[in-house]
Amino acid sequence: MKLSRNYLLTGAIVLLAVATVLLKYWDYVVNPWTRDGQVRAEVIQVTPRVSGPIVSLAVKDNQLVKAGDLLFQIDPRTFAASLEEARAQYEKTGDSYLARLKQVEAAEAQVDVSRASIRQAQSGINETASEIVKNRAEYERQQQLLPQRATSQKSVERARAAYEVSVEQRKGAEASLARAKGALASAEADLAEARASLGALGEANASVREARANVQQAELNIEFTQIRAPVDGYVTNLNLRLGSQAVGNQPALALVDASSYWISAYFRENVVAGIGAGDKAIITLMSYPDKPVEGYVDSIGWGIALKDGSTGFELLPTVSPTFEWIRLAQRVPVRIHLGTIPEGVALRVGTTASVLVMTGTKVAGHDRPVPPVPSVLQ
Repeated sequence: MKLSRNYLLTGAIVLLAVATVLLKYWDYVVNPWTRDGQVRAEVIQVTPRVSGPIVSLAVKDNQLVKAGDLLFQIDPRTFAASLEEARAQYEKTGDSYLARLKQVEAAEAQVDVSRASIRQAQSGINETASEIVKNRAEYERQQQLLPQRATSQKSVERARAAYEVSVEQRKGAEASLARAKGALASAEADLAEARASLGALGEANASVREARANVQQAELNIEFTQIRAPVDGYVTNLNLRLGSQAVGNQPALALVDASSYWISAYFRENVVAGIGAGDKAIITLMSYPDKPVEGYVDSIGWGIALKDGSTGFELLPTVSPTFEWIRLAQRVPVRIHLGTIPEGVALRVGTTASVLVMTGTKVAGHDRPVPPVPSVLQ
């Protein structure tokens, strides 16, 4: 009886162990997994905006830096001299602008004088016109009175002379008006030329804006001599040395963004259909096999590069020979967003990872414990 009880207990334990193994095996079989995963991150190519020798190198290879930290500095002396030159040119442009502005004001004053001369000449014409009318009437009256002996020949001559003088005065006033109009046209032309030379007024003036922009550019070049970290990250593969020539718009060093790590996992195309965005993922890094990392599927790639059909020699398509009965599943990239990184785990770009996606966990099942992937699957 006791022996039977022992057999039953042993059988129950064995069945439980087998059931547990089968359950675990089924759990990892129904959920897609791959050993073809890599740690990825955004790698920023730090590029100087100006050229010059490096006079200060504030970092060393593989150093962690914070956003805004100085990485290296380019010799600023040349750019400081350019800044002083730009500032001097700006002041010179301001003086030139004020001089042209005074020329415009003088031309405007001359236009006002010419217009006043025109008004004065016009007024003189009006006065001589009324004088002519009066003198002509007097001359005609004297001529009518002479046959009646009511006046003298001398009075007639005086009236005629007065009339002729007023006519000449009118001609002189008309000539003055013509000269005043000519002076006005000349003054207006000078004013237009002065205004064209001056350009827009105040801060909108083109020459002033150009000089100010040159100063701002020179100030920016001074700032660009100090190359700072755009993000928190790790300096990688640093090959710069003091005295090295930094070339503008040419990458100088690489900076791995410490907040941008993700996993690129490549799954066979026949299992991708079961993977959905938001599904929980278990990442096992080859560097840390006993410290699984939780994450979730961020997105699934929409295409991969074609091997067959690509352009080859003489622009002909390249086609690899294959066996009709062999069909290799293509690998589709799946982007995995990482969750909390366990203590002691240091992510490094390009290192290998195994990834298991727990399908159907987008809505439920996120709280299940996460065991490490078995060694056979890593």
